[in-house]
Amino acid sequence: MEFNEIKEAILIGVLLSFMIGPVFFVLLQTSILKGARAAISFNIGVVLSDIVFISIVYLGSRKILEQIKDDSRLFFIGGLILMSYGIFTYLKKVDKSLAPKTTKISSKNNYLGLFFKGFLLNFINVGVLAFWLGTFVIMGPQLDMNPTKIYYFFALILVSYFTIDIGKIVLAKKLRSKMTPTTIVKLQRIMGIFLVVFGVVLVMRGLI
Repeated sequence: MEFNEIKEAILIGVLLSFMIGPVFFVLLQTSILKGARAAISFNIGVVLSDIVFISIVYLGSRKILEQIKDDSRLFFIGGLILMSYGIFTYLKKVDKSLAPKTTKISSKNNYLGLFFKGFLLNFINVGVLAFWLGTFVIMGPQLDMNPTKIYYFFALILVSYFTIDIGKIVLAKKLRSKMTPTTIVKLQRIMGIFLVVFGVVLVMRGLI
């Protein structure tokens, strides 16, 4: 992989980790209420569901993208997907009841249950599938649809994502005090704007 590809993969992983949604809040909540091990179990389930989504996108889109990988309209399509997801993220009403609360850490944890909870909570979010689809439509052709390059690129995204989440788990107690309703809304809107701007750039690239 080239340096630019590595940089893009890490950037996408960081962005994904700070997407505001149920997984973001439940991860912090689990870390605060049940401890780091429980939160890591939950997060492994989330990452596994992402792997399933990526596999679905790869297997479902590979043949089509291989045939039209040099078509500039791919940037247009990928850009529209990310713009739509960005607008949805910006306008989506935040469930403030999910914000981390203060309480004692539980000494009894069902780690397998937390694993499946993370998997299902992420898997039922269609927006996550749209995110991976947009990413693959854009990056697949840039990686020449090379299976090895695609594998390492998306693996690096997930490693970056998981690493940042470990940091969030460790800092959960400090982050809890920062997660006010106003901050939550601001973060969500910033992420939405970022995705829309990135999508617009890709659409313009496809048109030009």
